[in-house]
Amino acid sequence: MRAIVTRDLTLEPQTAAHAEQMFVTLSDPAIYEYENKPPQSLEWLRERFTKLESRRSSDGTEQWLNWVIRLPTSELAGYVQATVHANGHAAIAYELSSAHWGRGLARQAVQAMIKDLVEHYHVKLLTAVLKRANQRSRRLLERLAFALASPELYAKYDVEPGELLMWREVSDT
Repeated sequence: MRAIVTRDLTLEPQTAAHAEQMFVTLSDPAIYEYENKPPQSLEWLRERFTKLESRRSSDGTEQWLNWVIRLPTSELAGYVQATVHANGHAAIAYELSSAHWGRGLARQAVQAMIKDLVEHYHVKLLTAVLKRANQRSRRLLERLAFALASPELYAKYDVEPGELLMWREVSDT
């Protein structure tokens, strides 16, 4: 993994050293209106980040690519991540503190990650799962050329009721 620099932010490979700053960022309650819950504690987050530093699942079949989003002010705004499979498919996710919503930072970060996934990890198909009610995330993915998945694609993924599966084919040309 490498750092990815864009016009307004830097994606840094996530490490346990980011846990303290990210704990503050990920403690924003607005983030969890639709998804997950805040980290249990700083220690829990540090342990999680330490595990993710391996960049691979325990069976070696998945690459775990996690970047923190650093602003020019040095503040961490959130993260982007991808689970890359050997078949060229990648599941992506992202989270930004609500203080940074509506500024185009999520789009810029996800676009930069996708470019890196295509160029360096040979990803051909991207998927993202989100809560049906999360219109902000759906609009972001649509702006990035994702579409709602077909029933056939849904059958291949573990999508819960109330969730949407969006996908995008990519090429390295």
